[in-house]
Amino acid sequence: MFKFGQDIGIDLGTATVLVYVKGKGVVLKEPSVVAIDTNTGKVLKVGVEAQNMIGRTPGNIVAIRPLKDGVISDYDTTEKMIRYFLRKVCKNSLCKPRVMVCVPSQVTEVEERAVIDAATQAGARKTCIIEEPIAAAIGAGLDIAKPYGNMIVDIGGGTADVAVISLGEIVVSNSIKVAGDKFDDAVTKYIRKKYNMMIGDRTAEELKIEIGCVYPRPEPLTMDIKGRCLVTGLPKVVTVSSEEMLEALEECATQIVDAVHMVLEKTPPELVGDISTSGILLTGGGSLIYGLDKLISRETGLDVFVAEDAVFCVAKGTGMSLEYMEQFNHSRYRKK
Repeated sequence: MFKFGQDIGIDLGTATVLVYVKGKGVVLKEPSVVAIDTNTGKVLKVGVEAQNMIGRTPGNIVAIRPLKDGVISDYDTTEKMIRYFLRKVCKNSLCKPRVMVCVPSQVTEVEERAVIDAATQAGARKTCIIEEPIAAAIGAGLDIAKPYGNMIVDIGGGTADVAVISLGEIVVSNSIKVAGDKFDDAVTKYIRKKYNMMIGDRTAEELKIEIGCVYPRPEPLTMDIKGRCLVTGLPKVVTVSSEEMLEALEECATQIVDAVHMVLEKTPPELVGDISTSGILLTGGGSLIYGLDKLISRETGLDVFVAEDAVFCVAKGTGMSLEYMEQFNHSRYRKK
């Protein structure tokens, strides 16, 4: 059965792309990775299959991430990636879909235009932009239309967005390029410095997920990892503890806490009063690292909660905002 056009929400993340189809929910979640043959420029694999190629390809094939720090770093590859995902979810559609794409709150006009152009060139009939904190708040189930302050901290792969929202608009915000990828880099550097061992990105991410923490765990955990010894060049196995992960991730976590402090300092007193009552809501995959909610609560004195389905909040909110697409006079989300 053919369908005459679809409304699609895209969480175009640095690490992961999530696609929401109106009426179906989140239908696709794949890594933001594209494998390209450098001799021909042809896209070989996208998503999971491309991610599996990272570090395992011959010289003429490269697996790259076309987004960095929440924005497009390789326009042509991003366009091809979006085109692939649109085709994957719109197999039987006769019309081009309308697309809503989320961007970091501090995105520039040039970066915003690049996202709109890439989605349009990839096959979208109409492309609109929504800021990640607003999408995250909608996806988490908050009523952002009320004259009441809500504070959202959305931590993805490339950026951490901190925003205070009232009457459907961002009142104060701050976006820093410290998030999941920087946590992974911190783990890699720590292991290299302490053990003279090189580990891959996937091993670093696994360490972060399994035993990583930014607040002391009640019971320490350990994990064996494999890598290459920088002294001998031979394979090496070491046992890493959660206390070491706490030390490795401390600096990145502190930067996120500082960003929260900065936004609170700029927030009007009435809205700060609202936030002291309702607390701070964490969304995004980066918010799932152990103890981040406890750390922010300790440093701010406010209640901090991790949203249900934190990973999917932005994608769900982007999709839910499709209901208001007809009210958009401009490409960027505006409250009506």
